[in-house]
Amino acid sequence: MSSSRPPIRPGYWFRPKRFGWGATPASWQGWVATVVMVVLAALLGNAAEHRGPVWLVLLFPLLAGFIWLVWVKTDGDWSWRWGGRD
Repeated sequence: MSSSRPPIRPGYWFRPKRFGWGATPASWQGWVATVVMVVLAALLGNAAEHRGPVWLVLLFPLLAGFIWLVWVKTDGDWSWRWGGRD
């Protein structure tokens, strides 16, 4: 299955999703940012399990920062899509 979507412009790491709302990684930087966010969230979850649920409070700034980064680094706007040409 080959993608017929054009490449993203330089400086952007994500592209708008084809279906739904949001963005998906489109460069190695976007994938690295996503993996780092998942690893940090898992570490916070582990800390919350062993040290107390107050550590879960740190998930909010982590997720908010990641969503902001994805929004800024997305080549296009975030809007609901049904899979048409965009």
